[in-house]
Order: sequence, then structure tokens, then C-alpha cells
Amino acid sequence: MHSIVYTTTSSKEEARKIARELVEGKLAACINIHEIDSVYSWEGNIEEEQEFALSVKTATSKIQQAIDRIKEMHSYELPAIITWKISGDKEYLKWISEMTD
Repeated sequence: MHSIVYTTTSSKEEARKIARELVEGKLAACINIHEIDSVYSWEGNIEEEQEFALSVKTATSKIQQAIDRIKEMHSYELPAIITWKISGDKEYLKWISEMTD
């Protein structure tokens, strides 16, 4: 089984640091970083910020380890961390498995 772990960061540098750590630690095969505009409610205020979203492609068995590492490295008090299972091209999914083995 394969999954995506999604999170956001406040800077591109933080996103790259987390991405590199997860890939080097074999907790992810590949991570896409996207610049996004976010609107959210925090402590009674509506906030609008530029953030960087990470789409972490990993083996489902590595989700909790990836989440734990993201939380250790993240600058947010409450980082958004969302996961979902994925399907796709068998060759690509095999590659994800090999890179996270």
C-alpha cells in the first residue's frame, strides 16, 4: 500500500529541509513542494499567509514515522498533517516501495 502525507510550512527552506530529511531517511520516495496561498482561522483571527505545501509519497507502513519526523522538525505549533492512500501506475508504486525499503 502507498500513501501521500500532506503538510504545509511557512518557508521554502523549511519545506526543503523536511523533504530532504524524509527522503534521506527513506521515509519518502519523492516529495513535491508547491507554493500556495492559505486562508485559515487561528486563535480567533482569519489569517492569510503564503505557505509551501509538501506532498510526501511514501509506503503506507512508513506514515507514522514520517509524521513523527515532520512534527519533530516543524516550526508550527499545530502543523497540518493529512494522509490518504493512493493507487497508480504499478511501476511507479513499485519504485516508491523500493525507495522506502
